[in-house]
Parts: sequence; structure tokens; C-alpha cells
Amino acid sequence: MGYTAAVFVWMNHRMCYRIKPFLPTLGALLALTLILSGCSWFGNQEDTTKDWSASKLYSEASSELNSGGYETAIDYYEKLEARFPFGRYAMQAQLDVSYAYYKADKPEEAIAAADRFIKLYPQSPYVDYAYYFKGIVNYNRSVDFLDRYIPTDRSQRDPGSALDAFNDFSELVRRFPDSKYTPDARQRMLYLRGNLARNEVNIAKFYVKQGAYMAAVDRCNHVIQHFQRTAAVRDALVTMIDAYKRLGKEDLATDAQRVLDLNDKEGKFVSDDLPPEEVTLTRKLWDYLELDKN
Repeated sequence: MGYTAAVFVWMNHRMCYRIKPFLPTLGALLALTLILSGCSWFGNQEDTTKDWSASKLYSEASSELNSGGYETAIDYYEKLEARFPFGRYAMQAQLDVSYAYYKADKPEEAIAAADRFIKLYPQSPYVDYAYYFKGIVNYNRSVDFLDRYIPTDRSQRDPGSALDAFNDFSELVRRFPDSKYTPDARQRMLYLRGNLARNEVNIAKFYVKQGAYMAAVDRCNHVIQHFQRTAAVRDALVTMIDAYKRLGKEDLATDAQRVLDLNDKEGKFVSDDLPPEEVTLTRKLWDYLELDKN
């Protein structure tokens, strides 16, 4: 090999060596370019709903909701609200999108939509439904797949959603005592109250296992004082007696036993009511609000 050829090979080798480290960067730039062009293409897709009327948007949203296309229904309802905020369908869409979120397993969004309805239409004749709907969402939100087939003790769970549901139903009962939804709300409140009481007893039993006997007694006292007329009161007394005995306070244990025996004898302890049937929110709001009638 001549001198010139040798120099050329050496220079070519050096250039390849210098360029090689930049190849991944060049590849990344190419990929980024393709991604950006793809995003641009998607972003330029025509909105097929842009010329739809309010009635067309609502009709298509309702069709999607009825057929299980909840995400599409949500999209249409939100476009309807944005484009026709003061139209005759706006109020209906606000309620319907709440239900669509609920069916799409988005309880937080469902409750937020119901809250917006309450804020925007406080004088609506259907605002009581919005309060009731919030309660139903919170009532059912902690129910998972297994609960539908395997009986479980809901009092063993975090009482947060149960307490929220209780407060929602309580607000409905307070504001709208004559509402068609109030009787069911009252029944659910009784069940939720019993659940909350059992949760307190479960905590007391846990304290006993941990050796925190006075903390257990305090929890039991709370149930006896604040959750009267619930089945949990009897369990609270039983747990209290156990805690007092472990503390060596036989006199207090005897007093608690006397109260337990007396109430047992007189039949004052109530039994647990069966939980209300889980509400299946069938969407009939079109007929309910009669928007198709002039």
C-alpha cells in the first residue's frame, strides 16, 4: 500500500471513529422528528362534531352512554357544555356526564360533576337528585369485584367513603325532607351508621390485641354514647368487659356485664338491618326531565 493510500485509510478510520458516537443521537433525532410529525398529523385530525347542533351532540352522547361507550359519551357531553353552556340541553348534560363518569369507574369525576350541577343550578327541581347521586357514588365506590359475589364485612374497611356517603345523604335529608329520594337515603344512613359503629368496635378489638386496653375502653364508650340503637353497642360492651378484665378492674367489668345482661334480658339490643340493595343507576333522565316534550 502506498503512502497516500495508507493516509486515506487512516483518515477514513479516524472519521468513522469520530462520527460513530453521534449515531445514537442522530437516530434519536430521527425518531423525534417522526414522533413530532405523527403528533402533528393527529393534532390536525378534523373534529367531526364541530358542526353538530346541541340536539345532535346530546343525541349522540346519549346513544354512546346507552351502548356502553362511556368515554365517548363523556367527550360529547363536555363538548356540548362548552359550546352551548346556556342551551336547553346544558343542565341535562351536566347530570348525564356525572352518570357517564360513574359508569366509567371514575367516582371522583362523577362527584365533581354533580357538585358543579349543584353550584350551577341550585334552584333546579332536580338538585335533590344530584345530592342523592353523590351519596350513591360514595356508597358504592368501595365495593370491588369480589363484593358482588362474596359477602364481606364492609366495616373492616377504611370508613372514609362510608362517612362521605352518610354526609351526602344527610345533606339531602336536611335540605329536601320531602324529596322522593329521602326515604331511601334515610335507610342507607341507618345502615351506614351501623357500619361506622362496627368499625369503631373493630378498632377497639385491635387495641385489645395490642394490649392498649384503656384505648379500647375509650373506643367502646364512644360507640355506646354516640351510636345508640345500633347492633354494635352489644359488641362494644363485650369488648369493654374483656378490656376491663385484662386491666384487672373487676368492679368495672362487673358493672359493664350487668348493663349487658339487663339489655339482653329486655331485648333492647337491635339487630343489624340488611344492607339496602345496591342501586343500579339506570339512565332514564331524558324521560325524567322530559326534555323531549315541548
